[in-house]
Amino acid sequence: MEFLLLAVIIFIALLFVFINGFHDTANVVATTIATRSLSPYQAITLAAVFNFIGAFFGTGVAATISQGLLDASMVTHLVLISALLAAIIWNLITWMFGIPSSSSHALIGALAGAGIATGGVHAVNYTTLVDKVILPMVLSPIIAFVLSLIIVLVVMHTLQNNARPRKANNFIRELQVLSTSLLSFSHGSNDAQKNMSIIVMALFSFGLVSNVTHIPFWVTAVCGVAMAAGTLSGGMKIIKTLSTRVAKLRPANGFAAELSSGALIFAASHFGLPVSTTQAVSGSIMGAGSTGNVGVNWSVVRQMVTAWTLTLPSCMLLSAGVYKLLHLFFG
Repeated sequence: MEFLLLAVIIFIALLFVFINGFHDTANVVATTIATRSLSPYQAITLAAVFNFIGAFFGTGVAATISQGLLDASMVTHLVLISALLAAIIWNLITWMFGIPSSSSHALIGALAGAGIATGGVHAVNYTTLVDKVILPMVLSPIIAFVLSLIIVLVVMHTLQNNARPRKANNFIRELQVLSTSLLSFSHGSNDAQKNMSIIVMALFSFGLVSNVTHIPFWVTAVCGVAMAAGTLSGGMKIIKTLSTRVAKLRPANGFAAELSSGALIFAASHFGLPVSTTQAVSGSIMGAGSTGNVGVNWSVVRQMVTAWTLTLPSCMLLSAGVYKLLHLFFG
């Protein structure tokens, strides 16, 4: 019976990884598709490959979630299942409406909500929640905006001084292949770890691993495969929102957005910060689109920011409700 329960948790965790892949694909490939540097099929395939590779680099984000967010004694089977189901429901709702919300904050909010439902308000380490989740949530799109703005101004200045602008634009399109690869790699390194932490916490609760910070190789591999498979499945609704509705980008803008967000997410992974790819990329697109005659659709931005603000508390409440319901039948 215990083996079956563990298998169910791992299956649901991998389902969330898969949904994370297609939900967040838009964050990685939207700018490349918008500037026509790559076709949708080429961009999504490239993203899938580097998402998979990125999953094998680093464990700091996984340690933050598995060790720092909840009291280990509160991490029960029902907590993990409730958190995963709530995060999946939220991701599917936002995907249906084409809203680029954060899978990361959905999962973290859901874990916090399920933890509170089982152990009260003291089950959550609020210092970790504020320092490593909420502050990066607020700061990452702002930093991405500024960094992207600086990069695009430098690139545009270089292009203006170039005697052959068409050739320079084609060169920027080629560079976008590299910036898309960096962003995909960074996304895999950050987001895959969040999902690995759930499986490791499940293994720990069953006594199959002695330390929640140690991630077995097979866990990394299956999470990488599941995320790559989800990425290949697309997520065109959100791609449309980010590639055309926020700002209509040119190659220089797209390159700046990808380079800035990729570098930011990679740095966050290095320091064990579970940042949102959605917010970093969106902030970068806003920064890159604020120059020249591109322009940003601020009404769409307001909708996105509303979704970002609602994700954490909504998933906490949703997860607590799912936990109470499951506990009623299986507690």
